[in-house]
Amino acid sequence: MISSKTGIFIGCLSVVNCLPLLSFSNKKEVGEVPSKPNVIIIVADDLGYGDVGFHGSDIKTPNLDRLAKEGVRLEQFYACPMCSPTRAGLLTGRYPLRFGLMRSVIPPQREFGIPEDEVTMAEMMDKAGYKNRGVIGKWHLGHRQQKWLPLNQGFTHHEGCYNGAVDYFDQKREGEKDWHQNFSVSKKQGYTTDLIGQASVDFIKSVPTSEPFFLYVPFTAPHSPFQAKDEDLQKYPDRNGVRRTYAAMVDCMDQNIGKILDCIKDRGQLENTFILFFSDNGGVEKAGDNGPLKGFKLTPYQGGINVAAAACWPDGGISGGRIINSLMGYIDVLPTLLEVVGYRTEQTLDGKSFLSAVQGRESDNREWFTYLDQNNEKIEQLSVIDKKWKLIWRRNASDNQTAFEEAELYDLSVDPFEANDLSEKYPELVQQLQAKIDHFYRLKFEDQIPRYSEKEKLSGPVIPDWQPVK
Repeated sequence: MISSKTGIFIGCLSVVNCLPLLSFSNKKEVGEVPSKPNVIIIVADDLGYGDVGFHGSDIKTPNLDRLAKEGVRLEQFYACPMCSPTRAGLLTGRYPLRFGLMRSVIPPQREFGIPEDEVTMAEMMDKAGYKNRGVIGKWHLGHRQQKWLPLNQGFTHHEGCYNGAVDYFDQKREGEKDWHQNFSVSKKQGYTTDLIGQASVDFIKSVPTSEPFFLYVPFTAPHSPFQAKDEDLQKYPDRNGVRRTYAAMVDCMDQNIGKILDCIKDRGQLENTFILFFSDNGGVEKAGDNGPLKGFKLTPYQGGINVAAAACWPDGGISGGRIINSLMGYIDVLPTLLEVVGYRTEQTLDGKSFLSAVQGRESDNREWFTYLDQNNEKIEQLSVIDKKWKLIWRRNASDNQTAFEEAELYDLSVDPFEANDLSEKYPELVQQLQAKIDHFYRLKFEDQIPRYSEKEKLSGPVIPDWQPVK
């Protein structure tokens, strides 16, 4: 019932203040501190809004809670309702509708990737003076051609998998090993989440303390396959089935985030490191918990797109455990980082810097758009948030000849859980918001990634060890 979950939502506002003190401010002087801040972006995969301690979960996430307590909580942080589009928009600062990567995720055998002419976050950080640029974890932005791989998208170091849904114990997808270090297959063995955590620590340690670094850490957890280590499963005897495994996976991810935070602290660099954490979309049905929010992954409801998020940068005024309710999201990360590091770009970005908002200053109102058309129903699902109003609009895709259209309208200022559809009460407002969606839709690039279920458009056989040949 909404009433019981509302209690969880309200109650979680005070959870952070009850945590034991794990201070970021215990500075340890080790070597030089770089003049520019270090930057770490950590992304969870399919984490539910309600699956963190700072939102009242019973899953143990002391390190994420530590980040929220010593930094700020971002309560209106938005992602796409699925992973590849969020990652594409994160790295470009642009709605991926512009370059074909917003409709669906990239399956293993799909010949598709982030276009070469898109300027990525890593490429801009290079121009901003960051010569150490690492990505550790799940790429999922194209892998069948070398031009789509991380080292050809501006990164100087990569370790991880190209696909999603890779086995956690042997790192295989479709029977082939999918674990790579730069352009080579890695022979490392272990549990994927631990591999990501250790590789992140190794990357940080490889950088001289006098030089700033940029590190992007897209964890695979807690995305399926639902596989966990026994030592983590034993912590959740009161949970059953997939919910128990899922909790253990989140727990392990948090442990590895702790390793990253501890590494920075040991180098005396926590104060001067900008850290952002968020999930690539909402939690999945029957595994994740999106708290009081309606919906889940692959839906335009709040539970699919309003994700758990926190940020910290003490030297930049992002601290104190404050709760930030300004609307922001994945396409805003790049322009925010550019402001953090003092670099201006001539690129056309859709995102806006949220630095002033997380520092406690005023932020501008803005519109927020969502789009998906992944499955074979050929129904486009679009939404817009404009101030307090949210419209969800479902309609036939252009290749669907049947007649279908429906709209839902919510006042998020009084109905954040989307329980009361006001579309019939305010038909003129519905039309106004539909016009805004149509304007956004004009950004759509002609060559869109095929729907996930369109198997006839797959590009060929499984590649041995997922090593592209061209």
